[in-house]
Amino acid sequence: MKIGFLQQKNTADTRNNILRLAEGVADLAKRGAELVVLQELHNSLYFCQVEDVKNFDLAEPIPGPSTDMFGELARQYGVVIVTSLFERRAPGLYHNTAVVIERDGTIAGKYRKMHIPDDPAYYEKFYFTPGDIGFQPIDTSVGRLGVMVCWDQWYPEAARLMALRGAEILIYPTAIGYESSDTPEEQQRQRRAWQTVQRGHAVANGLPVVAVNRVGHEEDPSQRTNGISFWGTSFVAGPQGELYYEASEDEEESIIVDVDMAHSEQVRRWWPFLRDRRIEEYGGITKRFLVD
Repeated sequence: MKIGFLQQKNTADTRNNILRLAEGVADLAKRGAELVVLQELHNSLYFCQVEDVKNFDLAEPIPGPSTDMFGELARQYGVVIVTSLFERRAPGLYHNTAVVIERDGTIAGKYRKMHIPDDPAYYEKFYFTPGDIGFQPIDTSVGRLGVMVCWDQWYPEAARLMALRGAEILIYPTAIGYESSDTPEEQQRQRRAWQTVQRGHAVANGLPVVAVNRVGHEEDPSQRTNGISFWGTSFVAGPQGELYYEASEDEEESIIVDVDMAHSEQVRRWWPFLRDRRIEEYGGITKRFLVD
């Protein structure tokens, strides 16, 4: 499968962000992409750096304007698109939602972000209700996609549940970057840890992984911090954790990676982790902590 992704710098001009996304999707499709993956909350700046009720105005219903627009792109160019939207489900009820658009322009399915961070400059709990759909893969014409979002990528339980439900690939739209007060060495440790844990999901589940991060510096509107420098490094890994492609830390990229989806079957024959799981002994995983 030819997988395309856009690693993009966003600005306060939402209209321009969306226009560039549309141009990027069209270009990837013309270059042969069958699946296009976009970064987390790609229409706007990463507004979660501050708690401001005015930012709820950025949310939209699903279906809505963005799904209509990306649906038309998918239909026009015959490509499946993984989008990441600020969903207005009801007044006072919002989600961070990935929506998968089928190549005929219809909505194939959606995933509501389950793990919601609450850290300095990442005040997502103010905006997003945790997902209530669960870890359900989305069936499309290019395969069964295990789509999750950003903070979900640190949790092996989430990746495993997607795999156990038949996901053929794990996909993570992302918005993560450096905190300016950390040393350069600590920043690099964090960036590599982010990639390493996801490559571990690929190995443990015998599946390819696609992570698409934004790039560029975005100011903190409150000026309480020095903002976020998103570290890019979007990547595609194979079912043994091998890197097929790794993007720049600081530049926009429009990339197509050809992934042999049949290879996962062979890897799982060599390393039958699902066969050898001791499921009768894992009850403790549903507890918060086992030592008090």
